Amino acid sequence: MRKLAIASLALFSTIALAGPKVEFETTVGAFTVELNEQRAPLTVKNFLRYVEDGSYVGTQFHRIIPGFMAQGGGFDKNMSMKPTYAPVKNEASNGLKNKTGTIAMARTNDPHSATRQFFINLVDNGFLDPDQRPPGYAVFGKVTKGFGVIQAMGQKPTHTVGRYRDVPVEPIIITKATLLP
Repeated sequence: MRKLAIASLALFSTIALAGPKVEFETTVGAFTVELNEQRAPLTVKNFLRYVEDGSYVGTQFHRIIPGFMAQGGGFDKNMSMKPTYAPVKNEASNGLKNKTGTIAMARTNDPHSATRQFFINLVDNGFLDPDQRPPGYAVFGKVTKGFGVIQAMGQKPTHTVGRYRDVPVEPIIITKATLLP
């Protein structure tokens, strides 16, 4: 009976933690992220605002560093910065870690400066977590489908464009961002 109760609790926890899913279509393939509203409510709300207003469409993954991460959401194909909403409070101390396949908010040196740019960890990047590098970078979800697309991005050749390093030679454009039912 106790094993059944524990199993039921584990199943309930899994269901309760299921969050919104967003499918991204890019010029190199599609991937889906599941967002964790329970652990990062402000960050998820902020991210979904950009998905729902359609402004991620036409942006590119503008910074790709093999063995580290793929960053996007902030620049169009011409490397012009897209407009943003107000920055969101850093939720890096939410217990989620910068593990392979997780999605986190990019920011400046100001811990509460994240707006629209996000990155997907290509490998475990524990040094970005708040316990190792305070205040840390807020993880708010994970890739649940199509991680091979992200890995393929990590293999693309990059160059410097103006003051921006690690820009893919062939732009990787987000062509569609859909909140799944």
